[in-house]
Amino acid sequence: MANPPDQEQTQAAPPVCFRHPGRPTYVSCVRCGRPACPDCLRPAAVGHQCVECIKSGNRDVRRATGRFGGGVTTKATVTWTLVALNIGAYIAEVINQTVVSDGLMIGKAGTQYGVANGQWYRLITSAFLHQQPGVGFGILHIAFNMWALLLVGPALERTLGRMRFLAVYLVSALGGSVLYYFLALPGAAAVGASGAIFGLFGAYFVMARRLRVNSGQIVFLIVANLAIGFAIPNIGWQAHVGGLIAGAALTAAYAYAPRANRTLIQVGATVLIVALLLAGVAIRDYQLVGAVRL
Repeated sequence: MANPPDQEQTQAAPPVCFRHPGRPTYVSCVRCGRPACPDCLRPAAVGHQCVECIKSGNRDVRRATGRFGGGVTTKATVTWTLVALNIGAYIAEVINQTVVSDGLMIGKAGTQYGVANGQWYRLITSAFLHQQPGVGFGILHIAFNMWALLLVGPALERTLGRMRFLAVYLVSALGGSVLYYFLALPGAAAVGASGAIFGLFGAYFVMARRLRVNSGQIVFLIVANLAIGFAIPNIGWQAHVGGLIAGAALTAAYAYAPRANRTLIQVGATVLIVALLLAGVAIRDYQLVGAVRL
C-alpha cells in the first residue's frame, strides 16, 4: 500500500504576480484577471486594476477639448504670463531707457533705424513696451492695458484654449503694428499693447456673437476707446484699428470653423492672416526704401 502524500504536497501553490514572479498574491486585476501584487495594483471604481491595464486605458481616452478645439483650461496661465512679460519689460525700460529706443515701433528713421531698414522685430517688441513715467500717459498707459487684458483675457483663454488665445494676442499685436506702419508717418514712433488689447476686444465680440450672449458691454468698450484714440492727439489709433481687425478676423476663423478638419482649418487661417500681414510689411518696405528688408 502506498503512503499518503504529505499535506504540503497536496496544497496547491499560490498564484504569483505576473510582473514579479517571486511574489505570491491572492489578488487579481478586475479588468484582465491576472494576479498582481500590491505594488502593481491601483484602486479602481470597483476593486483594483493593474498598472498595465491603466496604461492601456489611458491610451484609449481622448484628450478633452473645448468647444472650438482648444484644450480645456480653467486657469488663465497665458493671460497672467503676458501681464508678467509686460510688467517685466516696463521695469526694464525704467531702468534702462535704451530698451524703449531699441524696441519701439518706427517705420523709418535714417538709413539704419526702423522696420523699413530690416528691423522687423519692432512689430512685436513694441507691443510689450509702454510710455515711461513722466512721458505721455506715464504709468497709466500700462495700467489701463493690463487692466483691459485681465478684463477679457481669462474668459477668452478658457473659451479658445491657451494656444489659440496666445495666437490671437500675438496676431492682433502684429496687425496693429502693420496698420500703424502703413498709415503713420515713417518717423513716428509708438509703443504699447493697445493693438493686442483691441484685438482681444474684437475677439470677445466675435465670441459673444458666436455663443449668442449679450455683446453690448464690449461694443461700448470698443466704441468708447476708438473715439478716445481719434480725439486725443499722440495716440496710435492706427494700431487700435489694425489690432481690432486682425483679432476679430482670426477669432472668427476659430469660432466658425466646421468640426470636420477644424484644427487644420484654424491653423491654415492663422498662417494665412500672418502671411497677409507680412506681405503688407513687405509692400510698405518697398514704398519707403524701394526694397524688402528682411
